[in-house]
Amino acid sequence: MTDDRLFGPQRQERLMDELRRQGSIRVREFAALLGVSELTVRRDIAALASQNLLTKVHGGATLPTDLGPATQVRRRGTAAPRFTIGMVVPSLDYYWPAIVGGARSAAAAQGVQINLRGSTYDWAEDQRQITRLIESQQVQGLLLAPNLDGDGVPEMIEWIGNLPVPVILIERQPPRWTPTKNQLEWVRSDHALGLEIAVRHLHEHGHRSIGLVLSKGSPTSAHLERGWELVCADLDLSPDLVVRESVRMQQPGYRETIAQLLDRCRAAGTTALVIHSDPDAMSVAQYCVERGMAIPEDLAIVAYDDEVAKLAEPAMTAVRPPKPMVGRTAVELMVARLIEGRRRPSQRILITPELIIRDSSIPHFQPANQPAADSPPGRPTTRRAHPPVRSSDAEGVPVRRPG
Repeated sequence: MTDDRLFGPQRQERLMDELRRQGSIRVREFAALLGVSELTVRRDIAALASQNLLTKVHGGATLPTDLGPATQVRRRGTAAPRFTIGMVVPSLDYYWPAIVGGARSAAAAQGVQINLRGSTYDWAEDQRQITRLIESQQVQGLLLAPNLDGDGVPEMIEWIGNLPVPVILIERQPPRWTPTKNQLEWVRSDHALGLEIAVRHLHEHGHRSIGLVLSKGSPTSAHLERGWELVCADLDLSPDLVVRESVRMQQPGYRETIAQLLDRCRAAGTTALVIHSDPDAMSVAQYCVERGMAIPEDLAIVAYDDEVAKLAEPAMTAVRPPKPMVGRTAVELMVARLIEGRRRPSQRILITPELIIRDSSIPHFQPANQPAADSPPGRPTTRRAHPPVRSSDAEGVPVRRPG
């Protein structure tokens, strides 16, 4: 009997766990995660599909699209879905597709329809899309990600809170108290904890002077900065090296900003950076390589978002917000609200991000248990005795802003 057959049930259970968390899986990535062949994963998918536990798609699998009687009836055309939920998100390309995918997976499983609208990071456009959904009289609830920056936030929150259907905010958190008849519910990634995970990872590998680069204008940045202050206090690290400017390649003057950042790193003896978001981290890494600096030996980097971090050279260690789970949880929370009504207490849910370890944060050329003989003063003697692994299987441009 082969190992593949011996551990088949455990492997399939792991596959279903990953599917429930992410909403979908790719054969290649899952095979690499488990260290098995792609053929083995395809066989597992076929076996689970035969039990109606998942749906096979090209290159992978998704959660089934016809779980339960509500959806089966709808597919025969004899009844409408249980509920129709409107969803308005600020972008349909960066960061948000995974959240929308998670929401659609949960909706399919519960016989619910999602009416998706794309918006921008402008409140006037948000309001226009929300009003259109309400006036259609086809939605029983709304999942919203409005822009909560700038002036007029209290009035905006009051307007949302007084809409005629229940509202759940996704990846947004209003002020602690809101002047509405019902306190708004929300589901979001715990970005402050995600930042702490990144800093503690670098600290565990010997870095004692760490910097933070925040994507200017991102709704995520405030949460990251809050986590930064907390973890620096806990670990007795200096919180002073913080850059609040985008350094992605499309940003005018990005090279000058990166040069100034590296000058500050040299002056402070900083050996590691946490950078939001992926394109900014990749821009810093490329600039460093052009200047003859090695990543991570001269400067370790952890990206925040994990949208395209694995495409960098070297592949970027990254914090991956639980985007599919945010979408899934928001739909499940809305369905519970629609079924139970006002008697259900309001909920505010934080979901923990994950650290995906790749090549940009831990040198991998040193033998295990052997310190570097020529490490420069103040340089951590970090090493890795194994290939990059997934640690417990983390929004961005001036036009497509992060978060």
